[in-house]
Amino acid sequence: MELDYLLSASTTVDSWYDDGCIIAEDILTEFQTKDWEELLSIVLTKSLDWQKKLAYCLDSSCNSYELTTLLLLLNTEDQELFEICIDTLRSFDILEIKKIVLDNPLILKRIDEMLIKASSPVKKILEGFLLKIS
Repeated sequence: MELDYLLSASTTVDSWYDDGCIIAEDILTEFQTKDWEELLSIVLTKSLDWQKKLAYCLDSSCNSYELTTLLLLLNTEDQELFEICIDTLRSFDILEIKKIVLDNPLILKRIDEMLIKASSPVKKILEGFLLKIS
């Protein structure tokens, strides 16, 4: 899978955000059902770095597969991956996200816990997400 190769590649942070994520978004827009099913079957077996790169670029079409993938990744212990997922979720349909959050109160609990120690940029992301779903 081309996306797997791209996400597995060792890159500098700048090259990933300048080029890699754009290429990944282009690949994701071409995904068919079987591609999404394959991605969903492997996403939790991949490295944390791989998952972060994926979560960052999962708002290209805001489809149900991207949403499902982000929800899987939200079940992480890693704070940075969680923050990336929340940031990406801000691009999705508010009604769908609101229902998901109401059905999963642990998401709100974790956001509230993170807000206490969050840096200013992360606090803006988390507060923006909470504002959007309120």
